Amino acid sequence: MTHATGRPDAVAPATALRAPAPGWAIEADVVVVGSGVAGLTVALRCAAAGARVTVVTKARLDDGSTRWAQGGIAAALGEGDTPEQHLDDTLVAGAGLCDERAVRTLVTEGPDAVRRLIATGARFDADDDTGEILLTREGGHHRRRIAHAGGDATGAEISRALVEAVRAAGIDTVENALVLDLLGDGSGRAAGVTLHVMGEGRRDGVGAVRAGAVVLATGGMGQIFSATTNPAVSTGDGVALALRAGAEVSDLEFVQFHPTVLWLGPEAEGQQPLVSEAVRGEGAHLVDADGVRFMQGQHELAELAPRDIVAKGIMRRMRERGAEHMYLDARHFGARMWERRFPTILAACRAHGIDPVTEPIPVAPAAHYASGGVRTDLHGRTTVPGLYACGEVACTGVHGANRLASNSLLEGLVFAERIAEDITAGAEEAAGAEGAAGAEGGEGAEGPARPGPDEGIRPDEGAPAGPPLLASEARYEIQHIMTHGAGVLRSAESLARAADRLERVHDDAAAQLRRDGKTAEPGVETWEATNLHLVARVLVAAALRREETRGCHWREDRPARDDIAWRRHLLVTLRPDGALDVRATDSEAFPAPTTPRAETESRP
Repeated sequence: MTHATGRPDAVAPATALRAPAPGWAIEADVVVVGSGVAGLTVALRCAAAGARVTVVTKARLDDGSTRWAQGGIAAALGEGDTPEQHLDDTLVAGAGLCDERAVRTLVTEGPDAVRRLIATGARFDADDDTGEILLTREGGHHRRRIAHAGGDATGAEISRALVEAVRAAGIDTVENALVLDLLGDGSGRAAGVTLHVMGEGRRDGVGAVRAGAVVLATGGMGQIFSATTNPAVSTGDGVALALRAGAEVSDLEFVQFHPTVLWLGPEAEGQQPLVSEAVRGEGAHLVDADGVRFMQGQHELAELAPRDIVAKGIMRRMRERGAEHMYLDARHFGARMWERRFPTILAACRAHGIDPVTEPIPVAPAAHYASGGVRTDLHGRTTVPGLYACGEVACTGVHGANRLASNSLLEGLVFAERIAEDITAGAEEAAGAEGAAGAEGGEGAEGPARPGPDEGIRPDEGAPAGPPLLASEARYEIQHIMTHGAGVLRSAESLARAADRLERVHDDAAAQLRRDGKTAEPGVETWEATNLHLVARVLVAAALRREETRGCHWREDRPARDDIAWRRHLLVTLRPDGALDVRATDSEAFPAPTTPRAETESRP
């Protein structure tokens, strides 16, 4: 199978990151960026159809966000449960902004997708006698429909199974590689990516993967905040790349703050231990310092309300009591249940001097999941031809204003299969029309071809005139700005202050470039800081524009939900001059990427 890459002179956009020209290149039909459940599923399905696939991942294959998922994967697998009930719970959690077509796709195709995951080798917890998959509940679900593995190590098990399958299939992988920018074929179609491999060996330094289909599965952007459940690699690289390539992003203001993250003190930064919602699903209670269950009476599901409601309930109680955290009390589980059902969480708590068997767990909300991202249709296609996105980096319309617990792994799985189907079907059509075009220059037995930068790749065109790179220490300034200005609680004042401070960060770097003719040195830390800055700008611009409280977007100065003015989506693109174009849709309908862009409006 071949997938044409268009013109041989692939070109990076004018807004591309400043980077050395590629010194080597790989030819592929499909390049997948990311190695979580979404990325590896795309890779396996495309490879099974005969495509030459290269997987690029920022750390090791098993080191992305998927492995950190504790609770499980949601699907209507239990007796009496139906996709329709799963759909209803998802729509309620999404607070009026879910695309019902996307949700229906998710819940109807989800059960079989999970069964195919099991056939791939994933082992979920099952009843010892019947062999039936054990199911639990999480927030927002009215039924037990969360399949889990290893008690609270579901993501790790899914990652293990998929990584083993990828290696067994002999799929080409490039580990420890930071993706930089999209390459285009000169006519607006994706033609591959540039990347930097961190290390020495057969592939190191800046190179490129040329491919006719590019799939972003880069995960989240939690590192724009000081405290997050996301790993250190979650710096919004996929969203930033897509923006620089001209793609639209949507709903980026809806960042979900997980209600129950282990509180490690007011100065704690970086990745924080998650205390899965499944702990509450099994009967743990949220209490204040006096042992009062404050979620009772706030929602019919109390501690199992959708995440945005629980996070707000915790924050309100913290304000009322002048406290820095609340508590999750599961002492009644007993040692045996903790050890069997939640061994990972138990070990994490004990590592920090807390024993959940004998004392309540201090918890507070922390940045967890981006409900928005690169806008796609139901086949994962973005507004840039040949560029696909799935998993947390994408905005399919499934999550709306607030993701339903454990829908993330399922979304990655279902839409990854749809992307693979679309790519392989399109490649077969192209092969029939163009014959063997683009088949030359493939990887031989001795490894990939390593042409010089003049042999068909010109990402240096326009890159020197692009935006300045930010110094590595800007990362921490961005995190501080976002935590205090665009965190769980937001207001017009805090967001405007954040926007001004982010602008100053860029202006200082631009002034240095004008004055000294140089910018921060290209490298992983400066590229990551620059990506974080771009994503932070988009989030703040959208949050400032949305003058209401909806889902996980909480405006203190606009505490009510406003369906008349704001039951609609915000679409953002990056102009060639670096300015942001923020536009509102005409209604709550999630527009297909092929829909002509609406005229820019000053208000919705």
